[in-house]
Amino acid sequence: MIVPKHYENLNVLHENTMPDRAYYVPSDRKQDNLVEHREASRRFQSLNGEWDFRYYESIYDLKEEFYREDSEKTPGWGKIPVPSVWQTQGYDSHQYTNVRYPFPLDPPYVPHENPCGAYRHHFWWKKDAAAPKVFLNFEGVDSCFYVWLNGKYVGYSQVSHATSEFDVTSLIREGDNLLAVLVLKWCDGSYLEDQDKFRMSGIFRDVYLLNRPEDCIYDYFIRTRLDRVSEKAKVEISISYLDSEIPVHVYIEDREGKPLTEAEGSGNLTLELTNIKLWSAETPYLYTVILETANEVITEQLGLREISIENGILYFNGQNIKIHGVNRHDSDPVTGFTISVDQMHRDLQLMKEYNVNGIRTSHYPNAPQFYQLCDRYGFYVMDETDNESHGTEMAFQQEYNDSNVWIADNPDFIQSTVDRVQKCVIRDKNRPCVFAWSMGNECAYGCTFEEALKWTKSYDDTRITHYENAYHVKSGREYDYSNLDMYSRMYSDVKEYPAYFSQEKVEDSDHRYDVAEVRPFFQCEYSHAMGNGPGNLEDYFQVFQKYDGACGGMVWEWCDHAIDKGYTAEGKKIYYYGGDHGEYPHDENFCMDGLVYPDRRPHTGLMEFANVYRPARVVSYDAEKGILKVHNYMDFLNLKDYCILKWQVSQDGEIVDDGKVDDISVLDVPPHEERDIQLKVLVPDKGRCYLKVRWILKEDRGILRAGKSLGFDEIVLGCAVNGSGSSSENSKNSENVRTECAENRKCVLTDRLLRKPLEEKSSDIRIKEDDHYLKAETDTFCYTYDKFTGLFIKMINKNRELLEHPMEYNIWRAPTDNDRNIRFEWKAVHYDKPAVRTYQTKWEKKEKDGHQYVEICTELSMAAVYRQRILDIHAVWCVWADGSVDVRLEGNKNPVMPRLPRFGIRMMLPGDMEKVTYYGMGPVESYADKHRASWHGRFEETVDSLFEDYLFPQENGSHWDVSYVEVENEDSRLSVVSGTPFSFNASRYTQEELTEKKHNYELVPSGHTVLCVDYRQDGIGSNSCGPGPEEQYQFSENEFVFEFGLRITEK
Repeated sequence: MIVPKHYENLNVLHENTMPDRAYYVPSDRKQDNLVEHREASRRFQSLNGEWDFRYYESIYDLKEEFYREDSEKTPGWGKIPVPSVWQTQGYDSHQYTNVRYPFPLDPPYVPHENPCGAYRHHFWWKKDAAAPKVFLNFEGVDSCFYVWLNGKYVGYSQVSHATSEFDVTSLIREGDNLLAVLVLKWCDGSYLEDQDKFRMSGIFRDVYLLNRPEDCIYDYFIRTRLDRVSEKAKVEISISYLDSEIPVHVYIEDREGKPLTEAEGSGNLTLELTNIKLWSAETPYLYTVILETANEVITEQLGLREISIENGILYFNGQNIKIHGVNRHDSDPVTGFTISVDQMHRDLQLMKEYNVNGIRTSHYPNAPQFYQLCDRYGFYVMDETDNESHGTEMAFQQEYNDSNVWIADNPDFIQSTVDRVQKCVIRDKNRPCVFAWSMGNECAYGCTFEEALKWTKSYDDTRITHYENAYHVKSGREYDYSNLDMYSRMYSDVKEYPAYFSQEKVEDSDHRYDVAEVRPFFQCEYSHAMGNGPGNLEDYFQVFQKYDGACGGMVWEWCDHAIDKGYTAEGKKIYYYGGDHGEYPHDENFCMDGLVYPDRRPHTGLMEFANVYRPARVVSYDAEKGILKVHNYMDFLNLKDYCILKWQVSQDGEIVDDGKVDDISVLDVPPHEERDIQLKVLVPDKGRCYLKVRWILKEDRGILRAGKSLGFDEIVLGCAVNGSGSSSENSKNSENVRTECAENRKCVLTDRLLRKPLEEKSSDIRIKEDDHYLKAETDTFCYTYDKFTGLFIKMINKNRELLEHPMEYNIWRAPTDNDRNIRFEWKAVHYDKPAVRTYQTKWEKKEKDGHQYVEICTELSMAAVYRQRILDIHAVWCVWADGSVDVRLEGNKNPVMPRLPRFGIRMMLPGDMEKVTYYGMGPVESYADKHRASWHGRFEETVDSLFEDYLFPQENGSHWDVSYVEVENEDSRLSVVSGTPFSFNASRYTQEELTEKKHNYELVPSGHTVLCVDYRQDGIGSNSCGPGPEEQYQFSENEFVFEFGLRITEK
């Protein structure tokens, strides 16, 4: 072996690296933008580019001293871009695993078959007499690396997502230089980097040189102390040097570049600012701090803010804030976790557009520029240490809480744990956006974290500390939680909040650490956004608002992780997830759990998130008095300074009145307050009517452009609710209000379609019957009813066959990712393969208001092989002489059976019946607990546009609270109508196809338009990793009645 085995030595984490310091780019003059353009500094030299590269299956296969200048290239060398990960460049293989280590649990040892990559790069360097010292920086290398310059050993380092800096002044030379790097796939540090992601390797972040004077600033820490009453701030700057102190001139400018204050000294400096402007996610005002020495200038951004906890409540600049954030991995389907500044911009732009105000850098520090962008655009960042040892839970026959003995409570790992925390905190300490230091993720708890927290609190008293896994401990000793500021949880049900804040805290096996001292309740992960989800977001919003000590949380997670594999022959995009590369172990599609697709197309879950966390809400509307009560949910901005209000009144989906409110005196609503706004609108006297209020960005603000829709409220009009004549979905029992209104005031078209018959002239209905079938026909239609299934198998109307396959009773849905637990119960009782057994069918000709119809009544049940009955159904089908059919299905579910996925009728219609018009909640897919991105209206779609193309096929594209749906082709139309809201789904794919296939590019269209008409579906929830649907959204009814009508018309 050509290198020492530092990679398995816990006592050698780094060799010859510089002490950790704050991130900055020095220059010879003041620089306005060193975020996107670091190369603008003449003291910065990028070494990114095309490097020579050779991959080895094992470190033991590397025999040549490739770092020597006289080393000749042997066969097998190629080229690789730096930065990149070698798995995206055709070397090694991709692997996705969540918890399980990709190697045996045997710390600190890793397999002998430890792949490695040898890098060589020639670069040209010219000496700067004013800056003769040279520092070599690596911002991210996975997992560990050895460095040589011009054949001489430079050093060794690890901690993949951290900066390693080396002084190469004595080794660099004017002209051509050879830089050589050996990167190992695994090291002892890999036991602390078991994050839920694709495992990738190589030099994945920037490499560069910094040229610096002989005497220079090495590190500095900027702290701010606010006096909000007098609008003053003290800016304390502590400066450190590698050698002797030197004079430093510090001055501060405002955003426009106007000098405000200055000071000179060499140690600790204090500057005072007056008439201050504070930094927050809503008001990210940045000052500029310039630190100038004789031969160097460092330009820094400063945000004035103050973070505190009082009586268990999190305050930011004295305001009780709510964080509605996301967990974000560095992830791209093409570049892996090599992320450019442009890619960072793309993510942050989307987040701002969709009302995200917080980011947890799960589960490692991001590149330094990311935080500078967050400073600029305004995000509350929980900066997380590159530390996760989740795989220690996998030890065989180990109690759940005993996993901390491996690393978290093992003194051998104190140094490596504290080192990782220090590299995060020290580098990012001057970033205004960072409000909390997170010690890591899912490592359990013990002496390593006690020491890390102790160091963090002693080093930085301006921020709070966080660690969720503190409850995960082995009993038998007292643990120190005194330096932990937050009570953090993952995927807590909303029911946990009342218990926590009631002071009735009981220690249990799952949540061990003492919370008798009330801390802010923070969900570092909640609402698992996997596939069709998350549901319940509105419920979390409500509970966050209810308790001052509930400071919000971070949805898991921002993006789907996948690998781009090009296109199918048919032009369909191919994405691979866990297992698709043949790796072991793997966790399948559990990495596909984001609010955006891998290419950053928003999921419907992100649309849901955006409207739940809109900046303001309508609390109520009194239509008679014309008073709209508005609540400003922002923490720092007055509504008048941020947005205007646009409104529309719709009647059965048609706009009948509209306008806007942009008078700043009217919209003068301070943060966290409510105001009445005069707004008199037209309220039609019939039909389903709604007032839709949209919140529109008033003017350009940071990364957002004026006119951006920030969210909306929908208020029911024309209902006698609490005497106001209207209601808002924010009202108490709002779902009941909606249903009541739907019954009191039906859509005009719904009302017309419900009348029977549609034609005045009535024909005689002829009945033909045998043991199996019952045929009802007139001169214009012929319907065949199967007495063995209690359904129609043929429906021919005016010589056109409506059904291409017999109707079916339907209780199955293609499981969503959030059904991943309940699906096993559903499968156990064969909800996916039910059989219908009829017991009795009767028919009778009847007449109503002079119009003839035939009533067919069937008693039936649904069950599956070797299981008892699932459901008893009393079905009544009324066939009218004009071809209309009215249906009444009375269901009685066996109470021992699990709750149903859905209940309704499935019809296979001709494939050319692809135009779909409906009145209900749209245009975004909508479900009982996931519909806040939708509103009531009349929507015209196609079967294709209704399909939400999740990469892992599942239930999608349904619409909730529907009054009618019409499916048509050029010749005919089928209308489904009900006097009570229902759900429908129209797709080219069967639920069996969506259930069976594992990738969306494998799906085969059925050739039909598959129309599912449902009494209801089960809620969505977030049970892929979090709680299931709340009880009110579960399809837990044992008795129910579903009534609807089928209207077949010629166009």
